[in-house]
Amino acid sequence: MPYLSPNATVPEAKVTKYLLKKLPKDDKSGFLAQAGYTLENWQQLKQDLKKLLVNEATLDKVTSFGNIYEIKGVLVGLNGVRLRVASYWIVDSLSNETRFIT
Repeated sequence: MPYLSPNATVPEAKVTKYLLKKLPKDDKSGFLAQAGYTLENWQQLKQDLKKLLVNEATLDKVTSFGNIYEIKGVLVGLNGVRLRVASYWIVDSLSNETRFIT
């Protein structure tokens, strides 16, 4: 199993407008709030997501946009609560850049 680039990006909008924003469907903000992640400290979640890149990645799906990988791991919030997560990252087929998708 491969490891993804430690230089992968985590888009700010993915964190602030999706993960930490209360949504009527597929809301993740409540789950993340258990570990103390909020819009006020979104940068911490961004940093912690990047820490998952030390774990092995499993190819999940091949698309015309790029290969999508799953990385499982544990996020440890500011309050010490540990959340088991599955994160998904894409290696862009054109630019070869790696970025967090969900």
